[in-house]
Amino acid sequence: MSAPTQVLFDEPGPRARRNNVLLSIASGLVILAAIAYIVWKFEAAGQLTAAKWEPFAYTVIQTTLLQGMWATLKVALVASVLALAVGIAFALLRLAPTRAISLPSTLVLEIFRGVPVLLLIFATFLLFGNQIGSFWSVVIGLTLYNGMVIAEIMRAGILAVPRGQREAAMSIGLRGSQTMRLVLLPQAVRAMMPTLIAQVVVLLKDSALGFMVTYQDLLYQVRLIGRDYNNLLPTFIVGAALFIVINMLVAALARWLETRMQRKTAARTGPAKAED
Repeated sequence: MSAPTQVLFDEPGPRARRNNVLLSIASGLVILAAIAYIVWKFEAAGQLTAAKWEPFAYTVIQTTLLQGMWATLKVALVASVLALAVGIAFALLRLAPTRAISLPSTLVLEIFRGVPVLLLIFATFLLFGNQIGSFWSVVIGLTLYNGMVIAEIMRAGILAVPRGQREAAMSIGLRGSQTMRLVLLPQAVRAMMPTLIAQVVVLLKDSALGFMVTYQDLLYQVRLIGRDYNNLLPTFIVGAALFIVINMLVAALARWLETRMQRKTAARTGPAKAED
C-alpha cells in the first residue's frame, strides 16, 4: 500500500483559479505599460535613435568592449580562486579545537565580512595601489570579502556532514587532518556547491566596482564609450547584456560541474547490491 500523499496547501477552486488568471493578466499589462512608458520617454529624449547605436558597428568599439569583458573575467577568475582558498583556510581555522586559533580567526573573519567590499577595494588601492596597481587592488578587496563569506559557507557545510562520517573515518585509523581532507571537505563542497556558485556570481558582479579605482573593466569601458559618443543609455544596455551573458556562462559552468560531481560520486558508490 502506497503512503498517503502529503498536501501542503488546498487546491484552488474555480473562483480562485479565475482570480489568479485575472491577477496575472493585470500584472502583465501593468508591466508592459511600464516598459512602454520607459521606452517612450527614452525615445522622446532621443536615446533610441539609430545614430546612438551606430558606434557599436565600429571595430574599435567592439574591440574595446571585448577587452573590458576580458578584464572583468580575469579579475573575477583570479579573485574566485583566491577567495575559495582563503575561505577553506579560514573555515578550517574556525573549526580548530584550539581556541587560541579559532578566536583570532573568527575576529578577522567578522571584521572583513562586515566591511563593504567597495571600502576594501578603496583601502587596498589607497595603501598599496602605487606598488600593486588597480588589478590587484580589486582582486585583494574581492578576495578578502568573498573569502570570508565562503569560509562561513564551507564551515556550515562541514558541520552539516553527519557526525557518523567523522567517527567512521576515525575508527579506521584516519587522523584528524586526513578525515577533514578525505571525508568531510569533499562532502561539504558537494553539498554547498549551489551556494558557492551563487557567491561566485556575486563576486563577478562586484568586480564591476573596479572602475572606481580606474581598473579598465567592462563597466569602465562602457562609461567611457557612453561619454565619448553621448549615447549612455544604449551603451549601458549593451554592457548589461554582456554582463548577463557572462553570468549565464558562469551558471552553465556551475551546472556542468555539479553534474560531473554527481556522476563521479555515483560511479564511485555504484548501484546497491540486493540482499540475499
